[in-house]
Amino acid sequence: MTLPPPYTELSLLESDLRNEGYAVLGAAALCEWLSTDLATLEPLHASWSRLPPDTYLRDGGRYRRRRHSCFIACGPELTEVPHRAHWQPVEYNALHGGLERWFEPIEPAVIEQPVWSALLQRLAASCTVLKPQVDRWYVEAHQFRIDTTDGIGRPTPEGAHRDGVDFVAVMLVGRHGVKGGETRVFEARGPNGLRFTMSQPWTLLLLDDERVVHETTPIQPVAEGGCRDTLVLTFRQGGFQGPAART
Repeated sequence: MTLPPPYTELSLLESDLRNEGYAVLGAAALCEWLSTDLATLEPLHASWSRLPPDTYLRDGGRYRRRRHSCFIACGPELTEVPHRAHWQPVEYNALHGGLERWFEPIEPAVIEQPVWSALLQRLAASCTVLKPQVDRWYVEAHQFRIDTTDGIGRPTPEGAHRDGVDFVAVMLVGRHGVKGGETRVFEARGPNGLRFTMSQPWTLLLLDDERVVHETTPIQPVAEGGCRDTLVLTFRQGGFQGPAART
């Protein structure tokens, strides 16, 4: 039995994110939010079949493929920055923290699609509504494919976590031939939480990273080639995360 997401009305997106620490948009609401349609989003999905393996998994797994690129969103402008490593402190990622991870960048054919810029700029604008003192967001974009080649895939091998940013967006791009993959969101400083399964492509989960922790349970195959594709976008004020300068 899977529980459906607690979908948010588009008009309540920022207020739900402010009051609850999370909000979930279904595909139709997302398209309305971006002033586009599913036919515009679908061409993005093909690039997930070309993700290289993640060679940094410290649990010895071979179940994750990914690409990573960084941007700065400032008002109506979105700028891709020179390729850089992904880095998190151990306080936020006990498994992979403290490690500079150099992933292959997201393909230009993806970034050049107008819907890509529209998505990142629209999310950045909502972040600014919630934190109006911030006019520049440092955005990291991660394409993930979790597969079940070895029988099980772990979307969040680090467990329930925060990312050390201001806001996180998790978009389900596709899901094929798997069971599991339940999303769980918990208060970072309280007892409450919820769980649900994102099964409809282009479902978008937004999280206030300062207020909640999140995780996704492992997936298992129910058909050959089972996999789960997601796009994760993080928005941080003040700069990208990186190791402290040596003295």
